[in-house]
Amino acid sequence: MAIFLLWLILLVLCWPLALLALLLYPVLWLLLLPFRIMGFAVDRALRLVRGVILLPLRLLHGPPKRGANPVTS
Repeated sequence: MAIFLLWLILLVLCWPLALLALLLYPVLWLLLLPFRIMGFAVDRALRLVRGVILLPLRLLHGPPKRGANPVTS
């Protein structure tokens, strides 16, 4: 909501710049989309590597305690 109000203020003060921003936003979003996908893939790959490295420690630790969250413990 705050971003919309800021855009309305920009529209009142400098309407050509506001319209240019309105038209360029979808183009910029499409240009940045591959980087978001790549960031998601890299994050998942690093989580997989972390899981593989920590697997022996988790196996030596034993089964999780009852009622404990297995993700955070």
